[in-house]
Amino acid sequence: MEMSEKLQALAAEKAAVLQGDAERIAKQHADGKCTARERAAKLFDAGSFVEMDALKQNGNVVAGCGTVNGQAVYCFAQDFASGSGAMTKAQAEKILKVLRMAKVTGAPVVALLDSAGVKLSEGMDALPAYAEILGALARLSGVCPLISCVMGPCRGLAAMITQLTDFNIQVKKTGEIALHTAQVMNSEKGREKTAQQLFGAETMDAQGACALTAATEEEAVAQIAALIDLLPACNMEDAPLADGEDLNRELSAEDPDGAAALMQDLADSGMLIELYKGYGPAIRTALCRVGGHTVGLVANDHSADGGRLSSQDSRKAARFVRLCDCYQLPVISLVNTDGLSVPLAGHQGALLRGAADLLYAYAEATAPKIAVITGSAVGAAYVAMGGKSIADMSYAWPTAVISPLTKEAAVQTLDGDKLNAGESRDALEADYAQRFGALAAAKAGIVDDVIEPRETRKYIIAALELLASKHDVNLPKKHGNLPL
Repeated sequence: MEMSEKLQALAAEKAAVLQGDAERIAKQHADGKCTARERAAKLFDAGSFVEMDALKQNGNVVAGCGTVNGQAVYCFAQDFASGSGAMTKAQAEKILKVLRMAKVTGAPVVALLDSAGVKLSEGMDALPAYAEILGALARLSGVCPLISCVMGPCRGLAAMITQLTDFNIQVKKTGEIALHTAQVMNSEKGREKTAQQLFGAETMDAQGACALTAATEEEAVAQIAALIDLLPACNMEDAPLADGEDLNRELSAEDPDGAAALMQDLADSGMLIELYKGYGPAIRTALCRVGGHTVGLVANDHSADGGRLSSQDSRKAARFVRLCDCYQLPVISLVNTDGLSVPLAGHQGALLRGAADLLYAYAEATAPKIAVITGSAVGAAYVAMGGKSIADMSYAWPTAVISPLTKEAAVQTLDGDKLNAGESRDALEADYAQRFGALAAAKAGIVDDVIEPRETRKYIIAALELLASKHDVNLPKKHGNLPL
């Protein structure tokens, strides 16, 4: 065969692969979903995506590398329009190649998930394939940013991929994360819920199985790009430093109980990405820039049960702090909590483990840590989030109270005799707040300074500049034993 004929045959073969099955593609569009290659085209800078192993048979996945806003990024997108995106040995080989390339080059990985599960005809071969992928993701964790996006069904072992990535985004209406089928979940008498009710974005958001939800695939792609823009390419690099807005801008949000407004006011141009909104309501976590630096914000929401931390709140914050520490992102804690929640009978152990997770995450983290105590800082919650022995820099607003107990509990416990004698509860609580207030804490060396609320952003930026060259390492060890 002449060279020209070979080139023509190759071109025809590639065209058939790239065009795909028209009927299956039409069905994909009818279901409100894009194809794998259409998704890659939307994510990557125009003309930058280079597909790898495009002609590999039974791959059912589009894999390759390109740039997102100029940053090199690897991606694998399961192709539901080809074999329902089912996991095969060939698909696993393509995905593992992407993960290996990301590891040796130091670049983020994006997984676009849309698959009916395992290709059953491959039998036992499918299980080792999943095992290799999950193992590779676990080893890559903390080395390169990992982002998964569930755009269609993600069932069985594939659902584990979502939990091994740093960020998991789920598209509403089409995305489903499920270990079991709807038939199994509805096996109980009288239960007839749809797959979306069981495994959809709202359900998974409330259970902490996705960091972000998106109304459309386009919104999900925009969220992926925004995350990549904030993160370093790998753990050996620093996050990109951007031009921050006015470094001397004063805060307008000075209500310690308004966590959402305070976080937005701290962020450059008010832009932040809040994670796990529907999970652990007493604490808020977000990525943003402050003074051009990418940081992680952890804020107690005092409007939710006085900011008391449940096991869910604690584990949510602990995972976020560890994420920031993986990539040396400073953690800014806005502390306003009445301590730990009072659990239901039989749940004390879960609360204890969650609080230990939070304390461990903060104590182990070597990234810069800055604490601002805006209101109450009570007991174990204060020790974990804002304790001077844990935070590099610690500030307090003038109205802050740092104490073992809330003022209400302290007066009830310590001043019962005075209450019985007719002394005013309000006066006793005010006296307790003064004795354990911000000024007393500063005099005792528990905080570095008492600051005006409107100047909080300026103090944080100054601390970020001071701590930019921080270099701290833990003792040599394989790893610690996180109290999961």
